[in-house]
Amino acid sequence: MGNLMRYSAADLPQLLDRINRNSIGMDEYFDRLFNVHETSTNYPPYNLIQVSNVESRLEIALAGFKKEEVNVYKEYGKLFVEGQKETAGDTNYVHRGMAQRSFTRSWTLSDDTEIRSVTFEDGLLSIELGKIVPEHHVRKDYL
Repeated sequence: MGNLMRYSAADLPQLLDRINRNSIGMDEYFDRLFNVHETSTNYPPYNLIQVSNVESRLEIALAGFKKEEVNVYKEYGKLFVEGQKETAGDTNYVHRGMAQRSFTRSWTLSDDTEIRSVTFEDGLLSIELGKIVPEHHVRKDYL
């Protein structure tokens, strides 16, 4: 009990360093959790809707994109949405207010979350997500 220390907010970097040094296989988790160098972007805008306690829906606004220009995939526990916009080289814009640039967005998914369906209609990409519920946790009615 003699090694028990109290940490304050000023000691947080020291605490995180000690945790990181004494953990194996948690590097990627800590990098995602504490990486302040990662820049976040607000493009494209999205909504995350909780449909029920085991279902949610991610809606991403992709006005001006064609279905062929959008790619959705899951890799290493992350959901990736990429948009590769073809540039119109000969178009002379007087005003260009619609953001139609290429992008890559990612979200970390928990191990018990699966992608159930992906639809793209009228510039809105909808991704249905669901929790995998083990059989012993599923509700069973007996009467």
